[in-house]
Amino acid sequence: MEAMVDRLELYLRDGTPVVARPLSPDDRELVAEGYRRLSPEARYQRFWVRDGEIIGDAMLDRLLTDQPPKHAIWTVFDPELEDFKALGAASFWRSEKDPAEAEFSVTVMDDHQGRGVATLLLGILWVVAFRFGIERFVGYTTPENLHALRWMRGTGAAGEWDGYNAIFRWDLTDLELIPATSSGTDLAGRLAELADQLL
Repeated sequence: MEAMVDRLELYLRDGTPVVARPLSPDDRELVAEGYRRLSPEARYQRFWVRDGEIIGDAMLDRLLTDQPPKHAIWTVFDPELEDFKALGAASFWRSEKDPAEAEFSVTVMDDHQGRGVATLLLGILWVVAFRFGIERFVGYTTPENLHALRWMRGTGAAGEWDGYNAIFRWDLTDLELIPATSSGTDLAGRLAELADQLL
């Protein structure tokens, strides 16, 4: 297998030029600062904790350990921003019980919600995972996170309820399942754009 591209120059749907790249152990300060800047609600929805603004070393080690094809984590950032440049990040963890499935998670900084960052990151991780032979993503969210629920459905994920969390699965092998919603159309366009660069 050829080496994976490690830098993508892309545009958000509003025309803002951004750069996407994998995160590495050298990004500990970046990730820690991003975690600190998240609102308590955003931090809870992504990390399921409410214990303050400091991310632990164990979590940083887990997030930033490069383990392809088991784990991948990418960020999107705006190089023109003067302060904190990262807009969000997403990762997947391949299931040990079912190597065809991986858990997908995404975080978008509060100030950049609604700009298509999550859909762009989903598209990147979708193509990366597919290249590694992963066929399904599974994502979890709380029932009160209506924004995430709408986004997951809008990008073609099938949902179910386990009595505590909402569980959504994307079929990475069948693009026909992506609906003609705003976020679905955005995702389909991203996948077409990214396939040429990442496959």
